[in-house]
Amino acid sequence: MTTETIISIFLGIGLAASVGFRIFLPLLALSLVSYFGMWELNEDWQWLGGLPALIILGVAVITEIFAYYIPWVDNLLDSIALPLAGIAGTLAVVSTTAGLDPAMTWTIALIAGGGTAAAIKGASAATRLTSSVSTAGFGNPIVSTVETIVAALLSVISVFLPVLAVVLVILILVMVFRFYRRIRPRKEK
Repeated sequence: MTTETIISIFLGIGLAASVGFRIFLPLLALSLVSYFGMWELNEDWQWLGGLPALIILGVAVITEIFAYYIPWVDNLLDSIALPLAGIAGTLAVVSTTAGLDPAMTWTIALIAGGGTAAAIKGASAATRLTSSVSTAGFGNPIVSTVETIVAALLSVISVFLPVLAVVLVILILVMVFRFYRRIRPRKEK
């Protein structure tokens, strides 16, 4: 495995983690870097760096961000976004991974990309649900703002510093694991 292959996997995993916070924002970042020639996507994914994809993803990002500020719509979006995050996380890794056999690429993409995105989206949805219950939804705009900022920062870090992005993804996944352990009902002995 070459250094370029490893970096491309790290980029994909970083973007997949970002997808766990906002589905379209990391894909827009990927589209932008491809459009401006900063990253070459796999041959079958060149369309993602085209102007039509850039425009569609830009509109999707704006719509998604604003929709998360509408009370109760945000919780509905989370239920729809969970499976979409797994798919988008998988596609983020597939579109960026270079120099691997397709079977290996898809295996890594499904496990590392889809799994990471789904785990983070699940924790994000649980956080929003907790906020909805404990603050009657008034805390949800704060949760939404933090998620958008984290998605944007992690997307930028993934593009420019993919190794740092993977370290951050590991830290985020550790926090997600601890969060799940805390909210999981305990069995009595």
